[in-house]
Amino acid sequence: MIRAGLRAVLAADPAIEVVAEAGDGREAVALTLEHRPDVVLMDIRMPVMDGLTATEEIKRAAPGTSVLVLTTFSEDEYVSRALGGGASGFMLKSGDPRELLAGVHTAAAGASCLSAKVAQHVIAGLNRGSARHRDVRLASQHERVTALTAREREVLALLGGGLSNAEIGRRIHVVEGTVKSYVSAIFTGLGVRNRVQAAIVAYESGLIEHKD
Repeated sequence: MIRAGLRAVLAADPAIEVVAEAGDGREAVALTLEHRPDVVLMDIRMPVMDGLTATEEIKRAAPGTSVLVLTTFSEDEYVSRALGGGASGFMLKSGDPRELLAGVHTAAAGASCLSAKVAQHVIAGLNRGSARHRDVRLASQHERVTALTAREREVLALLGGGLSNAEIGRRIHVVEGTVKSYVSAIFTGLGVRNRVQAAIVAYESGLIEHKD
């Protein structure tokens, strides 16, 4: 039923073609390797192989494919693991269908898809634990963000807002190649692997205001 609903939403966009549907995580990995899609929509709770493991397998075998993880607010700890596994973004199962379509296009363009609501809950999950450990982590992130140039911090804030490289370039009036250089420098400076991890740092460091 969930797959049928997703297919109906995606079919409403003529620019999106659904090439395959998987009934379990292992099948999702196999179909990804067969079809090499631009984007995979991955549920966390999948039979045979869970969606988190499947995401990690896909990113190892097909790094050019973006994985959007479907989640609920009750699965924050799983979202954190998916983030570490290379997921490109997170979409709410109960979200607006228009947001899902926008997320697919954003992921296909190589940008992150992290809505403000999901980001807040992810951060809440990451912040669980002892206050001392949380303070140490936040202090370290603040130092890394402060070490970035003013332009890199500007790009980080826009990246955290979900903008693609092309959109960031138009916003700050530079060519896309220059934005890619900024993004690469940001990843190195923050010690992150992808745009979503960078977005989390942007939220936690206060570059982006948390909104309800």
